Amino acid sequence: MKIVVVDGHALNPGDLDWAPFEAFGEVTVYARTPQDKVIERCQGADIVLTNKVKFDSATLLQLTHLKYIGVLATGYDLIDLKTAKASNIVVTNIPAYGDVAVAQHTFALMLELINRVSLHDQSVKSGEWAQNPDWCYWKAPFHTLNGMRLGIIGFGKIGRKVAEVAKAFGMRMFYNNLSKKTNIYAQYAEKEEIFEKCDIVTLHLPLDKDNQGFVNKDLLSRMQPSALLINTSRGGLINEQDLADALNNGQIAGAGLDVLATEPPSADHPLFKAKNVLLTPHMAWGAVESRKALIDEALANVKNFVEGTPQNVVNE
Repeated sequence: MKIVVVDGHALNPGDLDWAPFEAFGEVTVYARTPQDKVIERCQGADIVLTNKVKFDSATLLQLTHLKYIGVLATGYDLIDLKTAKASNIVVTNIPAYGDVAVAQHTFALMLELINRVSLHDQSVKSGEWAQNPDWCYWKAPFHTLNGMRLGIIGFGKIGRKVAEVAKAFGMRMFYNNLSKKTNIYAQYAEKEEIFEKCDIVTLHLPLDKDNQGFVNKDLLSRMQPSALLINTSRGGLINEQDLADALNNGQIAGAGLDVLATEPPSADHPLFKAKNVLLTPHMAWGAVESRKALIDEALANVKNFVEGTPQNVVNE
């Protein structure tokens, strides 16, 4: 079989190994593939592995030899599933690999916004502690997570892992999800109630046409001035200009974002100059352990497809 990896660099910049895939055929790995090169590079391929490169209907219809697309991520909105099914192309994803890493990054953003560790590190290194008349000081008030109300929008595997960690901190949790069953960690609440009552709101849901930009001016206006917003899921869930305005106007206290609607973003993105916002480059998923788990699962998906028993199929 001919196997093509169209954008392998993000998953494996050199610290992992594509060699195990060679057991199933000839493997070609491209670090990155511009959209206008997809058809050329994938022509004649039986198997394609993609992370963020899109395969729309027009592209799939020209790849007449293609039998399988393995999405190297959980989200698969980059594939036209209807055309893939009609063309007898099996599409699989990796449903769970980074819940621990994403939950950890969620709290890294949360704790930095609350404890301001980097601010105080810079203060000490600039000489403020050495010149201070007191043995301790802080440059901004900070609080404990214990007793805070945490709203979790989306309660899949990552949302539940966040709840596990939050429980250890003694937080009071509320969640919103398609399933409304109250669980041992959190109580169900409507989105509007979560934004109104919670001290911190964190997003952990996939992006679709129904929730695009749902965190908008109206919803942000419901939040308390002391509240924080965290997003480690999909940037398109937030109207980014509305969030920038809410931060600059002091409508909310801060935000921590690992994702933006367009990645990489434009140099003049409104959030780059917004007040009290932390931005990281879509890295929450990328812990070494998570990427190793992902590549192992991708290999298992290919093996099962080749053996005629595909798993994690998303276009059945």
